[in-house]
Amino acid sequence: MAEKLELIVAGAAGRMGRTLVTLIAQEPSLALVGAVEATGHPALGSDAGELAGCGKLSVVVDDDYAKLAGCDTVTLDFSSAQAAMQHLEIASERGAAIVIGATGFTPEMDKRLRSLGPKTRTLVSPNMSVGVNVLMKIVAEVAAAVPDFDVEITELHHRFKADAPSGTALALGRAVVQARGRELGGNVIFGREGLTGERPHDKIAILALRAGDAVGDHTVLFGGRGERLELIHRSQSRESFAQGALRAARWLAVQKPGLYSMRDVLGF
Repeated sequence: MAEKLELIVAGAAGRMGRTLVTLIAQEPSLALVGAVEATGHPALGSDAGELAGCGKLSVVVDDDYAKLAGCDTVTLDFSSAQAAMQHLEIASERGAAIVIGATGFTPEMDKRLRSLGPKTRTLVSPNMSVGVNVLMKIVAEVAAAVPDFDVEITELHHRFKADAPSGTALALGRAVVQARGRELGGNVIFGREGLTGERPHDKIAILALRAGDAVGDHTVLFGGRGERLELIHRSQSRESFAQGALRAARWLAVQKPGLYSMRDVLGF
């Protein structure tokens, strides 16, 4: 490996992309060697550092990921589900490591991702925050300990978020049902309207809220008779996601080919 870890940021003009570029520029052990955006994006041709507000870095935002990815690079991909799949196709051919934080994958995309991922070093997580991943572990333990409690999950994000519910809310839901020996499909209610009748005991519910510039809040409520337990994580800034992604990149760079998650990075 090079003296500095060489990083490519996909989705470089987005909120997460700009945060990552800024943090990379501040860390002497990291080097930004590529910045990627979609074809036709107005940021193409801009300096990634100036775009992020951290000064000129002499890395131009490009739309050709294929000419940047190599076996010594790690890509931090916070673009879109479709773009991330295209990048993974290239990374798997080049042996390039890739950290995917994009969400909104269809079942077909997810199947393809799990086929391609092990061909190189791939880490996929809907949320790179250390706190959220600890929450997922705790949620699974609680779900198994109180199998008779109802489970309601709510998530709040900024008004610009394109997919709902969040990938993190779905992952939390998956953690609950799998801890109880089931799968998410067919066992979840997405919002409610009208005369819904009595709540089905064997299902969990997920509700998505969108307002203002909220970075990301997730609440998992376990409701029993005469008591309830609420587990909450609130992201105060995107830096929590970005720092987790950089931690994942450092870890992934020295791993063997495989498909990993943040739980692998954190050791549980």
